[in-house]
Amino acid sequence: MEAEWKPLGEVVKGRCGKRLVKSQLADSGDFAVFQNSMKPLGYYHESNVSPGSAFIICGGAAGEIGYSDFPFWAADDVYYFLPPERVLSKYLYYWLLTQRDKITAQVRRASVPRLSKVFIDRFSFPIPCPDNPEKSLAIQNEIVRILDKFTELTAELTAELTAELTVRKKQYKYYREKLLTFGEDVLWVPISEVFHLKNGYTPSRAKQEFWEDGTVPWFRMDDIRQNGHILGHSLQKISKSAIKGGKLFPANSLIFATSATVGKHALISVPYLSNQRFTNLSVKEKYRDTFADRFLFYYGFLISDWCKKNTKKSSFPSVNMNGFRKFKIPIPYPDNPERSLAEQARIVAILDKFDALTISLTDGLSREIELSQKQYEYYRDLLLNFPKPEKDAA
Repeated sequence: MEAEWKPLGEVVKGRCGKRLVKSQLADSGDFAVFQNSMKPLGYYHESNVSPGSAFIICGGAAGEIGYSDFPFWAADDVYYFLPPERVLSKYLYYWLLTQRDKITAQVRRASVPRLSKVFIDRFSFPIPCPDNPEKSLAIQNEIVRILDKFTELTAELTAELTAELTVRKKQYKYYREKLLTFGEDVLWVPISEVFHLKNGYTPSRAKQEFWEDGTVPWFRMDDIRQNGHILGHSLQKISKSAIKGGKLFPANSLIFATSATVGKHALISVPYLSNQRFTNLSVKEKYRDTFADRFLFYYGFLISDWCKKNTKKSSFPSVNMNGFRKFKIPIPYPDNPERSLAEQARIVAILDKFDALTISLTDGLSREIELSQKQYEYYRDLLLNFPKPEKDAA
């Protein structure tokens, strides 16, 4: 299909919004205020952008592309496009999405990321059937109709798969808590009785030798986010010279996030160190033959839930550590060590199967969501892939 390629600034007029100070914003109101992300900064009693407008964030989350069916207030980090005569705003929005990688590649990375409005205006933009405005708008309208339907179907599928994933995780949590609920034949002992508790730390960044050619696993929250709750390899390693007192935390210790991102935990299968966000729990000699490591790991999910409910609310959240130390852990059949370990092994075997099934379902559903999104993007890009003149094709 024939298309005319022109600089975007010659086809549509872009404008910067106007900054509002914090005292002008409300927690709710008629018009959302967008500043440096797609999340409203607040609300205002006026709007400066018409409904049905495309826009780009140029500061903060620079390169994010938006479209609003409703009027809103654009602050000065928002570059919005006035409704053009020859182009549908929704068509412009969908086309901008196909150029997201090129746009984000032009973001200047600094303390506050920035995107040049001059670059946006220079972007080559296709107008289908330029010599027949009526046909051009009809083609744009059909492209928008198809992509709106694709967007709707993709959103529905994603919502369904996400809901199914949420249900599966809730089921697993329910059965895990059921298995870890005990009757009378149990002895409850506080965390401080069972474990040595030590804080993690970050070696000095000023000492380069601490961070070069590292061999010692050093765990952070990113390790849990990326690799799950049972860890044997860290994303980052430090050198032996960075170890305080020459001692590592022993293998099969538990780490709990007790500040910042509270409530995450993991079982570490190797000798290691961690950063200061974690409290490290290693079983005392007295209890090493009492507990199975993976039983303690699974019970750690209940401890994590307690942590989330017992966090000091402030600019820097932290767990109530006095309560944490007093939190009690069950020893089933305390007068019969062999039976106790057998019961722990039974619980672990069931939860291992549940865990493997949940991970498999999570991976499968996540892949399905990802494939659905990729399929949508493929057809979107195909619909908006107009031939360029040879001199511009590169």
